[in-house]
Amino acid sequence: MKRHLLLACLSAVALAVVALSPAVASAWAPASQATVHPGVMVFTNGAQCTSNFVFTDASNVYLGQAAHCSSTGGQTSTDGCNTGSLPIGTPVDVTGASRPGTLVYNSWLTMQGRGETDANTCAYNDLALIKLDPADVGSVNPSVPGFGGPTGVGAAGGTGSTVYSYGNSELRGGVTKLSPKQGVVAQNTGGGWSHTVYTVTPGIPGDSGSGFLNASGQAIGVLSTLQVAPVAGSNGVGDLGKEIAYMHANSSFSGVQLAPGTQPFNANLAGAILGA
Repeated sequence: MKRHLLLACLSAVALAVVALSPAVASAWAPASQATVHPGVMVFTNGAQCTSNFVFTDASNVYLGQAAHCSSTGGQTSTDGCNTGSLPIGTPVDVTGASRPGTLVYNSWLTMQGRGETDANTCAYNDLALIKLDPADVGSVNPSVPGFGGPTGVGAAGGTGSTVYSYGNSELRGGVTKLSPKQGVVAQNTGGGWSHTVYTVTPGIPGDSGSGFLNASGQAIGVLSTLQVAPVAGSNGVGDLGKEIAYMHANSSFSGVQLAPGTQPFNANLAGAILGA
């Protein structure tokens, strides 16, 4: 009887482990060999963006991008509560993946579906998830190229705080040494929903959606807009913590979490450039 109980317990544990896969870190490809990772380019109906971070739940692996990357509005249409978007289920081409991913969450569509009216939330909640095909999960590593991390989700900090990012627009012609960026927070706006940051090499078209890290390697935001004020070449970064909290509270993706990187965080721009 005890033997049967033991076998039953072991079977339950095995099932739990299977249910957690591939979210466990042991399932990740080595960072040096992974073809899908934060910073790879994603193409939604031809529109290019840079992915930000890897996310997981008990069953799936997702790649984050900005919600506006699937927008059907003009370039100046940035209010997520009244700008059209491609539907959930839209295929998304992911650089480094063998098969297209699928758009499964979009903060703009979620806000429109629930009738969101808060102006700051409408203006700055800019996160989408691409579900990766199971065939490509073994090619994924959640580490940010060059910098390593993320070490978790954190805060941007006050004015002057150091930030790091990795933009991978095709306009750079594949020169990855230009992708790692370091900068500072210029101001926090929108009731904490947005952070204006200035980087030495500013974001360019195609960098939209890329992730930002703070000085501790924590994921803090998603590049949403390229701005000319208050500093020319500054970037508008949506607050990732708020975006994730909104997703958890208002969608079926309450179990989705940021996947921490397997590589230690490197707060050194020169080292990141050499390692990119």
